[in-house]
Amino acid sequence: MSVLVTGGARSGKSSFAERLCMQRSSEAWYVATAQAYDDEMRERIRLHQSQRDEAGYLWHTVEEPLALPELITRMGESYTGTSAPTVLVDCLTLWLSNVLLAHEDEPVQVLYDHMDALVAAIQSYPGLLVLVTNEVGDGIVPEYALGRRYRDLAGILNQRVAAICREVFLVTVGIAIELKSREYRL
Repeated sequence: MSVLVTGGARSGKSSFAERLCMQRSSEAWYVATAQAYDDEMRERIRLHQSQRDEAGYLWHTVEEPLALPELITRMGESYTGTSAPTVLVDCLTLWLSNVLLAHEDEPVQVLYDHMDALVAAIQSYPGLLVLVTNEVGDGIVPEYALGRRYRDLAGILNQRVAAICREVFLVTVGIAIELKSREYRL
């Protein structure tokens, strides 16, 4: 079963996703997609790691900035015959940013291919998969073409992942609301 947790910057979505994993399983894999390019980001990563360590919960951490679909697939396949582990991915929009920058000069179809692979990996994962993403389309239109491409791709990715997840939570000001059960269907 997959769960999507979305919200804006500093909305509390990562903390909620961690608590959700702690409530639903005795241990989990934490897949971090961030890359530390500067001291500020290194400090953010260190703070997140120490907060997880202090929680008293068994987290197994792996960093994967680019090959996320392959990692999810391997994790699901490696537990054949037993229950697959709970996995928390934080976050999809950082992964997308990494992929976009790695393939910036290639046709947009290359990016869609990566998103297709991620969606397929999520669909086939046999255990609990909690995915954190940012809601980036609520702000101003980015001034640069790369920023607009990123915003558009993030919106498309978020919609595609939300469509296949059993639960979708929107977190704002630290409050989580489950959206799928409240969806208005035409």
